Parts: sequence; structure tokens; C-alpha cells
Amino acid sequence: MEIAYIPSPSTGVVHLGPVPLRGYAFCIIIGVFVAVWLGNRRWIARGGRAGTVADIAVWAVPFGLVGGRLYHVITDYELYFGEGRDWVNAFKIWEGGLGIWGAVALGAVGAWIGCRRRGIPLPAWADALAPGLAVAQAIGRWGNWFNQELYGKATDLPWALKIDADPAIGRVAGTYHPTFLYESLWCLAVAALVIWADRRFTLGHGRAFALYVAAYTVGRFWFEYLRVDDAHHVLGLRLNGWTSIVVFIGAVVYMVLSAKRRPGREAVVEPAAAEDAGKAPEPAKKA
Repeated sequence: MEIAYIPSPSTGVVHLGPVPLRGYAFCIIIGVFVAVWLGNRRWIARGGRAGTVADIAVWAVPFGLVGGRLYHVITDYELYFGEGRDWVNAFKIWEGGLGIWGAVALGAVGAWIGCRRRGIPLPAWADALAPGLAVAQAIGRWGNWFNQELYGKATDLPWALKIDADPAIGRVAGTYHPTFLYESLWCLAVAALVIWADRRFTLGHGRAFALYVAAYTVGRFWFEYLRVDDAHHVLGLRLNGWTSIVVFIGAVVYMVLSAKRRPGREAVVEPAAAEDAGKAPEPAKKA
């Protein structure tokens, strides 16, 4: 007997007159704005100019969306290029399907371009943005709730997620682990961890961003274990599980090596802001 459960929306689209407002896209947009807002506050606190984070985000966000979609389409190509599938659906990003690994990788390329144009170090910008990215992911995961996708194994827990049947895509009605909620809460915890560690240990040179990546992958590995959607497996483990392991190791190695080679935090993150304040750029000091 079902005592309690989290209901799913009957539709992922709300029409404002002739304009469709899709829950998935709305969550992504809100997440981007929150990430830029929080990143801007942290950037100013570190000595940067107001607006710099947003200017670089103009490059990073489009690159990230393309990267996230490419990763999803490549790793789940059979959804778009298999028998009876329509390849045009690969471009329908509003229906869901963004891979965080591709989003971060290609988004970093866009951010690098923006940072080069502004003459600021990419690691410093990434450190400022790190907790905001985690919060953006927490918000973005609710887009999966609107689309009734990426849920976990069947369960009768009081916080189970009720899923409606959809024979067209093979979705079976029932109550499942709300992995979107688990990941959303985990991302908020990661954001809090990065903010605390940054204040406690004065992280710099990309180490706050690396901490965000390492902490996120720990949770992501567990969420992959819970999920029941189709995925490619390697040696019995989902592809994203292996990716989490590799990325985690890379992030930890970066933090260790960076702390040895460049201890402390950047004294100046944006030379133009330092000039505005009447300060000449100084060499980085040890924490």
C-alpha cells in the first residue's frame, strides 16, 4: 500500500498563450543565472570587476550546452540513430539530455576563450564559479522531474517518486528512487563544502573548482548505481560510473600537485581591477 510518494508533473510544458514554457529548459536557465550571480559575488570578493563573470559566461554557457548535448548524444546514440529513431531529435535539447562531463569539458574551452580575451587566469575564474555551478546543477536536476526521467530503482519509501506509464518509450508506472532529488541535495552539499573549504584553507589556482569536481563525482558514482535507465556498461559498471572514477582521480591529483607547485591564492585575479584600485599586480603569496 502506497502511504506517501512524490508526485510527478502531469506535463513538462506550460503554455503562456502561444509560447510553450518547458520545465527542463526553465530549470537550466534559472541555474545559469544563479551560478553567474553567485560567481560574480565571489569574483568581486577576490578582487575582480563586477560583470566579468557574466562576460565570460557568455562564452562558457553556449559551449557548455553544446558539449553537454554532444556527450549525451554520443554516449546514447541509439536513442537518435537506432532503428526506427529520428536523428532530428538529437537537436531537441528541451526534451532533456545533457551530459555534465561534456558540459564542463567544452564549457571550459569557452571559458578559456573568454578569460584570454579579458586577460585573467582561467583557474581563478573557475574557483569563483565552482559553488555556483554546483547550485546550478541542483536546480537543473529538477528538469528531470518535469520530464519524468533518470529515476532510480523501484522502492516503496515514503519519498519515492511516482512515475506515470508511457508505452511509447517503454516507461513503466510505479514508485522509484528520486535520483534527481538525491543529486540535487548532494549538489547543494557540495556547494556548501566548497564555500567552507575555500574560506578555511584559502583555496586558489583552480583548487576550489577541483574540490567541486571531486566531491560531485563521489555522489554521482552512487546515483549511477541507483539509476535504471538504459546505459552502456563496461566491465559491469555504467559508463558514467567509470567516468566518475577517472574524473575524481584527476581532480584529486590536480589538487595535490597544484598545492605543491602553487600554494596559496592568487594575489591579483584581474589586472584591470587592480589598476582601477591603484594597485600593481603582485606575485602570489603563500596562505
